[in-house]
Amino acid sequence: MKVSIVLLAVFLASGTLFAQDWQTDFDKAKEIAMAGNKPIILVFQGSDWCAPCIKLDQQIWSSEEFKNYSSDHFVMVLADFPRKKQNMLPAEQQKKNEQLAETYNKNGYFPLVVVLDKDGKVLGQTGYKKITVKEYISLLESFSR
Repeated sequence: MKVSIVLLAVFLASGTLFAQDWQTDFDKAKEIAMAGNKPIILVFQGSDWCAPCIKLDQQIWSSEEFKNYSSDHFVMVLADFPRKKQNMLPAEQQKKNEQLAETYNKNGYFPLVVVLDKDGKVLGQTGYKKITVKEYISLLESFSR
């Protein structure tokens, strides 16, 4: 019984970031953005080594307030660059993320949050900020007004 509870807790905790509908395929994300007339939020992060990335996930992306808002207003795209061997991405996904970085994150900033229109044109960018979820949403929205 204890093992079942522990496994369930680990399973639920590991899905925190992906409780939202995060896309990892940028072309698919653009299709969704076109269909829904929504901006794209492209997030460059180092999920297992970048402290501000982890804080951004815990304080903003994982909050119920952000998840609820973003599902109707944004197409969320994750370009993760983990360093630990056990967290490495499949080679194909790593290549896709590197190609996105060549276009949208040439300086290699982490975390970098790029707001794009439905065609992939950059509207603005930001990173980790110690602000409320509501303020972060307002910041993201300000780029597409």
